[in-house]
Amino acid sequence: MRFVSMKSVAASMMAAALVLAAPGIGTAGSLSGSEGAKRFPPPLAMNPKDQCRIAYNAYVAAGGHSAYATTFYTRVRDLYVVCGKALNAPSQKAAEDLAMRNCQGGLKKWRLNTASGGCSIAASK
Repeated sequence: MRFVSMKSVAASMMAAALVLAAPGIGTAGSLSGSEGAKRFPPPLAMNPKDQCRIAYNAYVAAGGHSAYATTFYTRVRDLYVVCGKALNAPSQKAAEDLAMRNCQGGLKKWRLNTASGGCSIAASK
């Protein structure tokens, strides 16, 4: 009789330990779904088909080191927002460098000048 009660106590303790450890297991290996460290709120259009909205959603969904760079939006002077992303880079620094290059490449491609001074990293993880 004593053996049965010790077995149930041990099973209860193991179940409690598993419940407490489970939330840390899923989040330890992946950054997927995380917005990371936001430096400023990125200007995102309400249209779900907007290219910068799609790029930001891809950044949030990425599981590795990623970054999202964008221009600031000045409503009075700038009528556009240019953005760049880098997904699943080897490190956070590499992702930030690539996202900045992508954003600055968009400014050069379309020959745009911004009142805010160019691209900046909005969020990275």
